[in-house]
Amino acid sequence: MTPHAQTIRFFRERIPSFECEPGCHDCCGPVTTSSEEMARLPRKTRAELDAALAELSCPHLGPKGCQVYTERPIICRLFGTTPKLACPRGRRPETMVDPAVEQQVYDFFAEVRHVLV
Repeated sequence: MTPHAQTIRFFRERIPSFECEPGCHDCCGPVTTSSEEMARLPRKTRAELDAALAELSCPHLGPKGCQVYTERPIICRLFGTTPKLACPRGRRPETMVDPAVEQQVYDFFAEVRHVLV
């Protein structure tokens, strides 16, 4: 097991999910994620990464949405579950993420090396 696997699992279990608006990808822009989470995602070529960045998009966003949805990074899971990262279309889970868990996520982000997706 990798150093942060248990922490990542902890957050995944505590960040609520919700239905996005079909076809919306407003929150699918360039984001940073931990090196560990990045290692779970398929590798993209430099050209794919550059093209996505030029469009302010995510290299894992395909014609039918997120191609890595089940392995999406914590930051992607957090979008729409907290007022600090509210969905621009007003979608949200029935119960928002617990503020204490949200703070733990931000603390994790501050202590772990992140890379651009």
